[in-house]
Parts: sequence; structure tokens; C-alpha cells
Amino acid sequence: MTGEDYPRVRVDGIGRRYDSPQGTVQALQDVSFDVETGEFVCIVGPSGSGKTTLFRIIAGLESPTSGTVSLDGDPVEGPGPNLGLVFQEYHLFPWRTVSGNVGFGLERQDVGAAERQRRVDELLDLVGLDDFADSYPRDLSGGMKQRVALARALAVDPELLLMDEPFGAVDAQTKRMLQAELLDIWAETGKTILFVTHDVDEAITLADRVIVMGTEPGHVREHVEIDIDRPRSRSSARFGEYYERILDLIQS
Repeated sequence: MTGEDYPRVRVDGIGRRYDSPQGTVQALQDVSFDVETGEFVCIVGPSGSGKTTLFRIIAGLESPTSGTVSLDGDPVEGPGPNLGLVFQEYHLFPWRTVSGNVGFGLERQDVGAAERQRRVDELLDLVGLDDFADSYPRDLSGGMKQRVALARALAVDPELLLMDEPFGAVDAQTKRMLQAELLDIWAETGKTILFVTHDVDEAITLADRVIVMGTEPGHVREHVEIDIDRPRSRSSARFGEYYERILDLIQS
């Protein structure tokens, strides 16, 4: 297989065990799937299905007990600039401005000041925060902080954007706004996105494909292709059919 034949992400036979005072816990078992370049994939599942553990393994933040994760055919052995991470908690540096937070990864890559500023300006425009470049995180709403976190993740131009419940801490109206903005950014950048959520409605709104996880231990139950044109109406019959199908998989 040549390099061009690899999927953007390959999760192959991932298992994860933990030793505890109560004995061994099998959090994940034989989890396998591919994500193609430019695809938007959501992972959903009930509590205990190992969604966050899987996210951490794909991100290189945790090692699997068995199996491998590869990005463009190369094994993921730790966090790196080819992976952009966005979490529910914003993890912004309170002593840095919005521009300083977005440019942090570029500084670590020793990108020159002029190019760094050009890239930061471009990303602040992309996420609609041009007027807040000199603001500090304390001056921003939750939705704005998450847009800064997204811009920071995109700054190093990663091959994969990994998002773990990124809109879970904002109100419903802000969540819908951020979902629409993320879809616009995805369409504009062509990034590959792997997005973990507990929200079935959110998964159907965003994804090309939804991977539904099961429990005891965490495993892939089913892949559901979402064949609805965007933008998607939550009130449409087809949206409702997908919702009931995925919810049934999660609850059964």
C-alpha cells in the first residue's frame, strides 16, 4: 500500500485495560475504523463506552493495551502538530491575549513574527474574532473562548482536528451557533474532523458519518451514514428517523 492509499486516520484493533483495586477493567476492546481525508465523523455512545479514552488514545495522550492508531499511515506515538486538539474546557492561557493564545503553537514551531501574525489574523477572521485580538480570556464569553481554542488548534495546520465534547459547556443557543460556525470552517478548510459527543442531535447535525459505541467493554456497534443535505433541519422527518435509530442503538 502506498502512502496515498492510507486513510487519514486508521484505528486498528484498539484495546485498553486498566488495573484497579477491584480487578482489571476492560475499557475498550477491538475498536477499528477508518476516517477518510476531509471527512467529518462523530463518535457517540452511552457513559462507559470509552469515548474519551478512545479520544485520548487517538490523540496520543494515552497508550492502548493493544492495537494501533495511524495518521496518514504513520503510527501516532504522542501529541504533535499534525493533531489539533479541542476540549470541553478551553485551556486558554489567562495571561495571554486572544492573539497570543492563537499564536502559541506557531511560536513553539519557531514561525517568524510576520508569518505568525499573518496566520493569527487569518484565523481570527475565520472564527469571527478580529475585533477581540487584544482581549484577554477573562473578557470573553464561553462561546468566544471556544472559538479561540478552535483557532489555536487550527493555527499549526493539523492533518486531523480532534474535538472532545467541545460545545458541552455552553448554552443551547450558543451551541447551535458554534455548530454552524464549525461547519463553515470545515467547508472552508477541508480539515478532517473526529468529534466526540454524547449529544445525538449534535452528531446528526454535524457528521458525514456517526460511529455508535457500545459498552462492557467499549466497542463499535454500528456506523451510520448521515445522508441529508446540509444545512440540516432538525424538524425534518429524515433527521428524526436518524435520531431514533441512533438513540435506539445507544439505549439497547
